[in-house]
Parts: sequence; structure tokens; C-alpha cells
Amino acid sequence: MSSIGTGYDLSASTFSPDGRVFQVEYAMKAVENSSTAIGIRCKDGVVFGVEKLVLSKLYEGGSNKRIFNIDRHVGMAVAGLLADARSLAEVAREEASNFRSNYGHDVPLKHLSDRVAMYVHAYTLYSAVRPFGCSFILGSYDKDDGPQLYMVDPSGISYGYWGCAIGKAKQAAKTEIEKLQMKEMTCRELVKEVAKIIYIVHDEVKDKAFELELSWVGEVTKGRHELVPKDIREEAEKYAKVSWTHLDSPVVSALIDQLIQKRRRNIWSSLSCISAPFTKAIID
Repeated sequence: MSSIGTGYDLSASTFSPDGRVFQVEYAMKAVENSSTAIGIRCKDGVVFGVEKLVLSKLYEGGSNKRIFNIDRHVGMAVAGLLADARSLAEVAREEASNFRSNYGHDVPLKHLSDRVAMYVHAYTLYSAVRPFGCSFILGSYDKDDGPQLYMVDPSGISYGYWGCAIGKAKQAAKTEIEKLQMKEMTCRELVKEVAKIIYIVHDEVKDKAFELELSWVGEVTKGRHELVPKDIREEAEKYAKVSWTHLDSPVVSALIDQLIQKRRRNIWSSLSCISAPFTKAIID
């Protein structure tokens, strides 16, 4: 229990004096501690990319996927607690199936996103349940509306995007996404950039091994959400690794070393009032 939220974080139905719902904030922390997922919309479709961390060498390749098929034209990428995400994926599938049964055509993504977001929001209103510890990105393509992309967070908020990121490196990923001219790109061009972004934001120190999951939906797949074919995925990974190696050049390393040295000097000057041996121990 947080000392800040003492007495106010026991239930999702309780507001703190400053208007916060701590249980929802804790759910968002679960998302921030998860592997990164991104979704980007381009002129002819949507591309998903997920950094799936490999926590054991004994894992079978391709297990515990974080990209789901919701309907033939809708895909979902998730970050956070995987069990919660699977539950919400099933809810989304039921909504899509019910819409087709009632109206005879594919569910519009905005309608699907709003329906699932309302379901997520309901779990932030009662003390008998807890909020879902996951965020997810929904993407679709159809001839009438073209490509669409929505993101839903644990509070039940749903927004439409051209590009979004969730997970531990979402801020770094958003910075990279903003550099892209996605409105002028095709899915085949964008899949390489998505792979590159995942490699750039991956934390090599804390998270050694990961699997790259890629999927797309658009004209290239005739409107169906599918995993990116193996040959195209391998080509995208090769491009991403080459690009990352270029970024990790000696020039960049030298700049990083300069920043570290500057930071060390600033710390030394700020601790000048402390005895030298004690200061050196802190720096080390």
C-alpha cells in the first residue's frame, strides 16, 4: 500500500482527496512495467509491432503471443498482464460476433473500441472488482473507412491515433513514431520502421532476449488481419539490426561518454560540501 494513498487505495470505487483513483493508477503501472507494443496507421493499412520478452530459454518459440485476431479485419496488440489481455480479447471477439449476427456486416472499429472501453471502465467503478492491468491497441481496415487505429487504457479511455505506443518504453517509441511520415507510407515500407523502433527502444541492459511480433491489416492483406509473413519479418528484422548498429556507432558512443562525464562533474560540484572520501563512495 502506498503511503501517499493510505486508506484511499483499497478500492477502485474510492477517490483520494485530490481526485485520484489509486487502483487505476496501479493498473497503469502494470502496463508501464510490461514489454513495449506499438501500432502505426499508414495510407493503406495498420502495422502492429510487439517486443515480447523471453524470460526463459526453455520457452517454445511463438508462445504467449501479445498480438491477437479479434475479427477477420481487426487485430489487437497488448501490453500489461497477459491474462487480463486475453480476457479482454475474448470480450472484443464476442462484441464483433454479436454485431455481425445483428447487423449482417463487419463491426466498425470505433464501435468496437467504444464497447470494449465501456467494459473496461465498468471495472473501475466497484469495490468488488479490480481494474484490468493492461492497455491495448486495436487496428482495422475496410474499403469504406480505410485504416483505423484506437488505443484503450485501464481507465476505459479510448482515443483514435495515427500512431501510438504502450508499455515500458512508450515515450521513447512515441518520439520515434513522430519522426515518420506515416501518412505517405505503405504497409510494406512501414513494417521495417516498426521493427526498427522496437529494436531502438529495447533495453539491452535489463531485458536481454526478446521476440519481435509483427502483424498487419490493409490492402496488402486484402483487408484481413494477419501475421507478417516470415520472409518479410526476417527482412524487417535485418533492416532494424543494421539501423540500430548504425545508431550505436563510435560517434554516438563518444557523445554518450561526454554526457556521462558532464553528469559526473555536476554531481561532484553539488557534493563539494561533503568530505572527499564520502563523496567518492557515493559516485562509485
